[in-house]
Amino acid sequence: MKILFVVPYTPTAIRTRPYNLLRALARQGAHAITLAALWEHEAERAALADLERLGLTVLTSRLTKARVALNLPTALVRGQPLQARYCWEPGLAQRIAHSVAAGGFDVAHVEHLRGVEFGVALQAAARHHHRPLPVVWDSVDCITTLFERAARTSRSPFGRWVTRLELPRTRHYEGQAVRRFDRVLATARFDAAALEQLAQRAAAGARPGREPWANAGGAVGWLPNGVDLDYFASGVAPRDPATVVLTGKMSYHANITAAHSLIADIMPQVWAKRPDVRVNIVGSSPPPEIRALAVRYAPLVTVSGYVPDLRPYLQTATLAVAPVAYGAGIQNKVLEAMACEAPVVASSQAVAALHIQPGEEALVADGAEASAAAILTVLADAALRQRLGARGRRYVAEHHDWNQVARQLQAIYHELVHPAA
Repeated sequence: MKILFVVPYTPTAIRTRPYNLLRALARQGAHAITLAALWEHEAERAALADLERLGLTVLTSRLTKARVALNLPTALVRGQPLQARYCWEPGLAQRIAHSVAAGGFDVAHVEHLRGVEFGVALQAAARHHHRPLPVVWDSVDCITTLFERAARTSRSPFGRWVTRLELPRTRHYEGQAVRRFDRVLATARFDAAALEQLAQRAAAGARPGREPWANAGGAVGWLPNGVDLDYFASGVAPRDPATVVLTGKMSYHANITAAHSLIADIMPQVWAKRPDVRVNIVGSSPPPEIRALAVRYAPLVTVSGYVPDLRPYLQTATLAVAPVAYGAGIQNKVLEAMACEAPVVASSQAVAALHIQPGEEALVADGAEASAAAILTVLADAALRQRLGARGRRYVAEHHDWNQVARQLQAIYHELVHPAA
């Protein structure tokens, strides 16, 4: 199968979904894959070269700060959410259009809300050159749902302000986007259902005959995230006796809120009974307010910032936590911890997209008091730690292996390319 795979940023191990889907599809050896992606700095350009060495054809352009600065006011003028225009780059759009015009693709795959404009452009090119081309839009998450929750719950002032500003435009834009493509995917069932509801609302308000997308579009489904089980595995070093780890990109407002909740609300109750417990907050780009936690609570709290390898933290921590108050889709921090056999204590929101049995693969607790009690229980019970770690790893292996996820995606492609088969 000849696949055009469009990603509005560079797929890397940190941007785990497109990176691992591409690698898994390439390993199958039955596909000719053309990747269209943007890069912002030389490390990303090198990462694209690494993907090219896997056998992918790569179309790329640089997304400059000047281009982003031009894109954002353009979005406001058009009534679009900032995310929808943030990654627009005419050079890449032109390369995609030329590639589509040359023909030969069986299916196109477009990732994220930031990729929608590229998807619309490649559809226009396909129509212009009479090249039928089904398009899958992998929304990943329902951004509207995320923003609705963030506007109510985020402890990041900037996060609350931006999500409230963006919410009306995002709600309208996402609803329209769902109806533009032949198939729409999200990482979780509840995000897929939310996208379908937005689409129905947008279609109901559309002007008859003026907006042909209103009655178009295909089914909305879900495709879970996975884990590289060879990479994320249990370590050989013994686990620390009393260390809690929280991972994630720390510039993300939902993770900022989780970190504040962990240190300010949960850990004081843990420290009251176990003053020896240390906390590692591990993830790139922590803002000053998160770095300040390491100063205020020294030496019990460490904020690492970016680390080249997350595994040692997950493999040596006594347990991993995910006190996520709001979010969307699947929390990869939970899957990666489970894959490394770290016992997990998570909020119900953090595991809402997983089909685990609370108390079996992870302990699920909401609120500071219940979360602190769960952490103390895990710290005090070595047998429980071993059981949670083993069963968490087994769950991930059975349900979230990237090779299995890629086979599900291939079946979706096949259904679109051969609808009567």
